[in-house]
Amino acid sequence: MAHRTVLVVLFDGVQSLDVTGPVEVFAGAEKHTPGTYRIRTASLDGAAVRTSSGLTLVPDLRLAAAPRPHTLLVPGGQGTRRPDPLLVDWLRDHGPRAARLVSVCTGAALLAGAGLLDGRRATTHWAYCAELARDHPAVDVDPDPVYVRDGHVATSAGVTAGIDLSLALVEEDLGREAALTIARHLVVFLRRPGNQAQFSAQLAAQTAHREPLREVQRWITEHPGGDLSVEALAARARLSPRHFARAFRAETGTTPGRYVDRVRLEHARRLLEDTADGVEEISRASGYGTPEAMRRAFVKALGTPPAEYRRRFRPAPSPF
Repeated sequence: MAHRTVLVVLFDGVQSLDVTGPVEVFAGAEKHTPGTYRIRTASLDGAAVRTSSGLTLVPDLRLAAAPRPHTLLVPGGQGTRRPDPLLVDWLRDHGPRAARLVSVCTGAALLAGAGLLDGRRATTHWAYCAELARDHPAVDVDPDPVYVRDGHVATSAGVTAGIDLSLALVEEDLGREAALTIARHLVVFLRRPGNQAQFSAQLAAQTAHREPLREVQRWITEHPGGDLSVEALAARARLSPRHFARAFRAETGTTPGRYVDRVRLEHARRLLEDTADGVEEISRASGYGTPEAMRRAFVKALGTPPAEYRRRFRPAPSPF
């Protein structure tokens, strides 16, 4: 098996974890299966760069001397805000030659600036999704997923999502067992599917300003299996259904129905991951009523049915 060269682009203001997280994953894969990955780091002139946290990283070589990579990885960081035009030009010229083009966090802005995301679905750190969509209207920006795959291009959300994406790429290259071994070594779970939301329902939605609406949010979270219809929730907030729905969306940024859907999905996911309860029992406890209703919700949101989700993301029993 020929080495796959992983080339990581460095620049001043890069986020150190966007670099070291993926590098540790691919380095672990090389230790697990020698001869699979060759990792190289490069900056424009080959000089050391200073990360956004003040660390100094010394690249292996300058970009002009870098070998044609299998995987070209572009990290994010403050340095993507005002990138060197020469770096964007290099990406524009060399990005299409890579078998796999990857960005972590705001590295997506560099790919977009080079025109490499035009017509593609992509994501980035949640705080910069709106900016990416505004500055690059040809890019279909999805603010929710941990990472997005669109053909040979893969983009991920902030910081640790780069580890999730790198593990997924290793699983694609070497198989699930190799990726699991690396995940255990790094003391992370091989659990997050790419289309899992960057945030939980509680974090994705704003907390309502008014106490009755905050109480409703708490009630939903604590009673996912209860009657969470708009009528029932409105009665709890002592508002008419129409007024409640309007006020909830105005204060949280989402509709009651979508908030309930996310809470129920997260509750079901946690039970699948952390308990041995049957699918039928979990569907009732999570408010779906029937296994078929829960299956439809999982396939729509995560692209996989509950049984397959449990098989893939429930941690293996400890041998101790």
